[in-house]
Amino acid sequence: MKFEKKSLKFLEKYLNTSSPTGYEHEGQKVWMDYITPYVDKVEVDHYGTCYGIINPEAEFKVVIEAHADEISWYVNYITDDGLIYVIRNGGSDQTIAPSKVVSIHGEKGIVKGVFGWPAIHTRSANQNEPTPKIDNIFIDCGATSKQEVEDLGIFVGCMITYPDEFFEMNNRYFVCRALDNRIGGFMIAEVARLLKENKKQIPFGLYITNSVQEEVGLYGADMIADTIKPNIAIVTDVTHDTTTPMIEKKKEGDQKCGDGPVVFFAPSVHHTIRELIIDTAKTKKIPFQRAAASRATGTDTDAFAHSNGGVPSALISLPLRYMHTTVEMVSKEDVGNVIQLIYETLLKITPEMKLKYH
Repeated sequence: MKFEKKSLKFLEKYLNTSSPTGYEHEGQKVWMDYITPYVDKVEVDHYGTCYGIINPEAEFKVVIEAHADEISWYVNYITDDGLIYVIRNGGSDQTIAPSKVVSIHGEKGIVKGVFGWPAIHTRSANQNEPTPKIDNIFIDCGATSKQEVEDLGIFVGCMITYPDEFFEMNNRYFVCRALDNRIGGFMIAEVARLLKENKKQIPFGLYITNSVQEEVGLYGADMIADTIKPNIAIVTDVTHDTTTPMIEKKKEGDQKCGDGPVVFFAPSVHHTIRELIIDTAKTKKIPFQRAAASRATGTDTDAFAHSNGGVPSALISLPLRYMHTTVEMVSKEDVGNVIQLIYETLLKITPEMKLKYH
């Protein structure tokens, strides 16, 4: 699938817009602006989950969903010397923090800072060389006192993100922080665009849903599932490319960037919807991979599946390298194939589908 120029422009803008968990609204504005021409109606809930609806009057409802939030840090403590200690907002990785530039979202606007770290010369003499931990990583914003930090508009509770921006690598990969999972928001928006531009009529209400607060407990999906009350949910998120060093395939499975969308098998994944997806992939010759989750998928699939007395749900994942770092990587070809797989699967769904196992 070749990406349209307007699509790539949207993807770049969307990824480069900070949308930390609980503060997703700037990114959501970008997403809503893009999707509005392709849907009949756009809605937002109280916590910022956005969804575009095609056929809002239809009784039978299908959700395609991604999550909009990215991991980040909170200012937790400011020392008398003007250094800042942090706590996680989502699964932020302390080991990548040292020497990273950060954007501190203060009350007077964004302030630049850096995660400081002692020089190798001073560490190597220490037999117990320090490793990055939550209690020893700190941010230096150039201030010499707590008062100076506060004069910059920085207080406990301010959000901290990484400013790393989108680029393409070797014409094969998209690279950026927050591909987990704004690339999902991009893919479902592209499905809406294709339906509109190809003039496809679907016999149900389609809810293209971009949920908040996944990284801290699937909370946005939990809330919006109760609002929409869908009959079917197809969720897209990222999963690990397990072919890079230091990953144990016996534990994490065997998934690879470039080998296609990953269809998950798990208790919360509904057999009928999953088999429809697999049959569609086979019929349309879309490459796909398989993965298993023993208890929970760890994605918004679980929230939708367990809502409203049980909603038939399935998960199509995108293989990704270096999750929760600032250099997350996905295959452009995989992105196109996920879009195509969701699109083609939707065209096979009807309100008359038998969804009970017996």
